[in-house]
Amino acid sequence: MSGERLEQFKNKLEDLKGHFHFAVSWDEAVALSLEICQDAGGSQMAVARTPVQFRAALEVKCQEAGLKLSGPPFASETLPGAIDAVDVGITGIDFGIARTGTLVEVSTDDATRLVSSLPRTHIGLLSERELVAELDDAAPRLREAFTKHPKNCVVSFLSGPSRTGDIEMRLTLGVHGPESAHVIVMAEALEMEVTSG
Repeated sequence: MSGERLEQFKNKLEDLKGHFHFAVSWDEAVALSLEICQDAGGSQMAVARTPVQFRAALEVKCQEAGLKLSGPPFASETLPGAIDAVDVGITGIDFGIARTGTLVEVSTDDATRLVSSLPRTHIGLLSERELVAELDDAAPRLREAFTKHPKNCVVSFLSGPSRTGDIEMRLTLGVHGPESAHVIVMAEALEMEVTSG
């Protein structure tokens, strides 16, 4: 993949008030996640559909730092409350769109959507290899996702923090979702763990 595409993604994400990070190892991604959580004043994190290696390393570091970490399987009777109490949500991202700085998250369970939308801070883990140039390039991937999961498949397009504007054109972040959005782009491919609702 060209560095130009990654730079375009970074610039657009930052235009949208998102935060870009690059990691070459799981240890680096975990360290960035802890730093983001601590900078946000958080004490609880939740993960969904993250790579197994990332989650295992994060569990160790959260325990050392005295941070609470939750993840699948989430008991359905505790949702959405269990995730609503979390400060930082981390989810694996299927692919990104460089031109718009957008993360595309394909989920088949409520927990993944809640982990990316309820906490005040969201961290998306994205493989550099899964960055496409344009929205048109997303169509074949979306068709494949809906073919593979004909029921309960939801696609979320995440472009920076949640935002809303009023009639006076004042933009407010974090009203209907995360007020802070971070993307950690990984130099390697992500093998997501399978989760269930």
